[in-house]
Amino acid sequence: MPTTVPALLADAAGAAFHRGTVERRDLGPNDVAIDIAYAGICHSDIHQVREEWGGAIFPMVPGHEIAGTVSAIGSEVTRYAVGDRVGVGCFVDSCRECEYCLAGEEQFCLKGNVGTYNARSYDGEPTYGGYSTAVVVDERYVLRIPDAIGLDVAAPLLCAGITTYSPLKHWGAGSGKHVAVVGLGGLGHMAVQIAHALGAEVTVISRTRSKEEDGRRLGADHYVATSEEGALKALRNTFDLIINTVSADVPVDAFLRTLRVGGSFVYVGLPPERQSFNAGSVIGGRRSIGGSNIGGIRETQEMLDFCGAHGIGAVIETIAADEVTEAYDRVVDGKVHYRYVIDTATIPA
Repeated sequence: MPTTVPALLADAAGAAFHRGTVERRDLGPNDVAIDIAYAGICHSDIHQVREEWGGAIFPMVPGHEIAGTVSAIGSEVTRYAVGDRVGVGCFVDSCRECEYCLAGEEQFCLKGNVGTYNARSYDGEPTYGGYSTAVVVDERYVLRIPDAIGLDVAAPLLCAGITTYSPLKHWGAGSGKHVAVVGLGGLGHMAVQIAHALGAEVTVISRTRSKEEDGRRLGADHYVATSEEGALKALRNTFDLIINTVSADVPVDAFLRTLRVGGSFVYVGLPPERQSFNAGSVIGGRRSIGGSNIGGIRETQEMLDFCGAHGIGAVIETIAADEVTEAYDRVVDGKVHYRYVIDTATIPA
């Protein structure tokens, strides 16, 4: 019989969260049951709860930054044992047959991967995420969290960590490269730490200098405030790679001119409006504009192991279940430092 577990639910677009329950499926032979300890709040949770990305499935239990411990395993599970420290990220299934799944890039599954929440599994049942006390997931989509990382600071790595690690690796951040990170928020503070650990020279580009001390503590070598006259102009032909983490309009042409020949400007933040640029800004210096979302299971595990080896975790504020609705407003207002993480032990009434 399915198991009923406590959860935080939103019943309609923009509704406040309330305590309730959801059913988790029976443990199948390849399944791992996880007692959730912490669930990170991602800005995409807010977009989906508020139905800002199109139609959503309600009631909704958000959360795709899940960290906890294995409580039970199916009869054919080989990768995990009871007591293991594990995580679950943005998806919980994929076709396992297409070229991208076979290449370990399940995020690009041609059938469409199954989101951890606000999605439907291939049998049509809705998925419910990590704002809960337990979840059941096929072992293929479970990640091992290194002992060196606390479960609380590891939770946001399952989205924010891989969202920044993947493009940094793909575009070759490392020793001898100069990387700029635009925005020092939930994504940006992870990009700075990871780029620094990869050996790159790192510059934070922010609107003001209010976060300069944080940026340098996280590993930035330089800090630039765009509110200061001529700031971007002074950076022309400086960067090999720019990771743009902000979900707002930016002066794309001005940023492109700060790239060296062959450099790339990569979006990981998702601005609501169309972005525009002059073709000459890329043609003149063989520059590129790119984008990146998350990563596959293999790369996400690589990221977790890398963070464990380098002592990298998210900078978090831990909150209780009854603070989540208010926390959403604070995230939108930019008042979180730098990710909220829900202590799921506070969910049961």
